[in-house]
Formats: sequence, C-alpha cells, structure tokens
Amino acid sequence: MTGAPTPDDAARTIPANADARREIRNWYAHLMGERRVSPATLINYHRDLTRFFEFLVGHLGAPADLKALAGLELRDFRAFVSHRRADGLTSRSVARMLSSLRSFFGFLDRTGIVANATLKALRSPKLPHGIPKPLTVTGTATLLEGARAAEIAPWKAARDVAVLTLLYGCGLRISEALGLARKDAPLKEVLRITGKGGKERLVPVLPAARQAVETYLALCPHALAPEDPLFVGTRGGRLDQRQVRQTMIDLRRGLGLPETASPHALRHSFATHLLAGGGDLRAIQELLGHASLSTTQVYTEVDPARLLEIYDKATRRR
Repeated sequence: MTGAPTPDDAARTIPANADARREIRNWYAHLMGERRVSPATLINYHRDLTRFFEFLVGHLGAPADLKALAGLELRDFRAFVSHRRADGLTSRSVARMLSSLRSFFGFLDRTGIVANATLKALRSPKLPHGIPKPLTVTGTATLLEGARAAEIAPWKAARDVAVLTLLYGCGLRISEALGLARKDAPLKEVLRITGKGGKERLVPVLPAARQAVETYLALCPHALAPEDPLFVGTRGGRLDQRQVRQTMIDLRRGLGLPETASPHALRHSFATHLLAGGGDLRAIQELLGHASLSTTQVYTEVDPARLLEIYDKATRRR
C-alpha cells in the first residue's frame, strides 16, 4: 500500500480479530471524515497500529479482539515499546507511535467500545527540542534564481519557481501549495488556505508570487480545467511532493546551500524573516496556521546572531 489507507484497507490489512477490525475501520472513517487527518498522518497511524497488532499476535498468542484490548496492562504496552526500541526506533518515532495508539484507544473509549486508560500512565520519551533552520534572505534569493535558471524545460522551471515562491512568500506547507486548483489562479491578494485539521486561514499573496504563477501558467503546455491541479507534472497530473523535494536537493547541491534547505525550510524562512523584521508573533501564528502560539514561539529561539544576520540583510535590501 503506497498511499493513505482507506477504512476498508486498514481493517483488512491489520492482523486483528473481526470485532477489533470493525472498530479499526470505524476509527479510520472518523479520522478521514470528522477529523480530516492528512494522508501522511493516516499512513503513520496505519503503520503504527499494524506494528502494534502484529506484536500482540505474538505477545498474546492470537490476533487481539476487543476483550484483549480492554485487558492490556501497563507492562504490555511497555513490552511493545521495548520491542520497537529493539527494532531501532528513535525517541521521536516512539512518541509518534504512542500518540497513534492513544488516538485509537481514545476513540474506543469515547464511543463506549473499550475502556482502557492504561496508556495515559505511560509517559512518552523526552524529545530533543528542535530549532528551525531557515535560509538567509540571500540564500533564499539564490535558491529562487537557481530554480529560474535551471537547465530544464522553461515551463517546468517557471513551475518550480512559482511553487518555491509560494512556500517562502506565503509560508505555505508543501501540501497546501500543491493542493491549489487551477481555478485559484490568477491568485488574488489574499489566498484562503485549508490547512491541517481542515482549519482555514487567510494568507496575503505578494505580487512576486502572483507574477510567478502567471508566468508558469503562460508557459504550461497542459490545458487545465478549473478543477484540475494548479501545479502539474510532465503528463499533466498533480505535481508530487517528492518531485519538489528532489528539486530542492538538486538546487541546494548545485548552489552550495546547506543540507537543511528543504521545502519546509522555506516556510521556516518566511516566519523567521518576518520575525526578524519586527513582525508580530501572533500575526505570524495566524499566517502559518498554528493552533498554538507555543508552536510559533520556537522561531524566537533561532540563534540570535543568525536573526541579526537575517535582519541586517533584510534591511540592506530595502
């Protein structure tokens, strides 16, 4: 299975008893319908739950049913964590795995199917506090110029410039940029974006971003209907995130940019450059679509010397 599982896929492929498979299906339907969880998150949930039920087959001697799930004790969950640690899982992956299991058992509890609060007593591992690694203003400009001058079909170069400009100029996630439809262009001064969890936000669009999209559309050889993706690949299908990531890898290697220069680093750069230029933290939170201000506050922890460097270059370019 290469894409996000459907509820039927999840129920069929996870080794569980029939009654547990039924509730797995209901959980996935809830995640996709009411929660509107992203495909990437669904894939992680499916992987984590599959590994959990595979472990239970050996741990309990048979595929787990609802009664078995209700009877699981703290030592059983700890045994699973130890099992996954032995497989080489990092603390970050273990924390995500436990989050997946808490989501599943929380759903069972809320729907009155299984009441087992044991997971609440199991602490997640402490994670190293990551700090965003943005590009400098000069590095970002170099990246966009490199994309513009790439030795590929002109329409593809223009497409890549448009996508990267939206990531940096609007602070979009890569999934949000590639989720735009042809009918969204020409871009207006404000773009309505649906982000994680179906949360909507309004994002101002810089003239440079609007122009980049217009340049791409003028060169694009595909006749795109209003409901078609705005950004397409060689055959006219939706541009894949992996292609954008590979483009970034090729550009950073060719331009001597740091290994941290990724599509998401452009979103970090958007926030950091705004903050360095005197932007209000709450306004940046709204622009990024962060549910919590604490998520946005991490940008204040970027190395002060780097912030000063960014700010100095930003003011000199005005």
